[in-house]
Amino acid sequence: MDLRLVLDTNAYVALRIGDTSALATLESADFIGLPAIVLGELYAGFLAGSRAERNIRELDGFLATAGVEILRLGRAEAERYGALVKALREKGTPIPTNDIWLAACALCANARIMTADRHFSLVPGLVAMAW
Repeated sequence: MDLRLVLDTNAYVALRIGDTSALATLESADFIGLPAIVLGELYAGFLAGSRAERNIRELDGFLATAGVEILRLGRAEAERYGALVKALREKGTPIPTNDIWLAACALCANARIMTADRHFSLVPGLVAMAW
């Protein structure tokens, strides 16, 4: 089975703090996408903390791992984002803006989103999984 995952920020954090279930899930993946939005959230957290250089080095090491790819935003992701915003509004189930972008990235990458946030289950067509 081809397991394609896109990571939410909380999934990366779980990995970094040594959550063995998160690690096992990631080790079973054939593809791991890290959206640019998640990178931004991570850098914001790192730069607000006292271990920024160490955290950035660890992130660089993770990004150099085979099978890990930074997911950038392009037209396809923007179009998917717009459609998701519309669908969620029509259902009356809005979720945080950054998470809609993450969902758009996952859908465009034909991947599941690895997250601890339950609201991703509200996104049409998206498969969310915890670890």
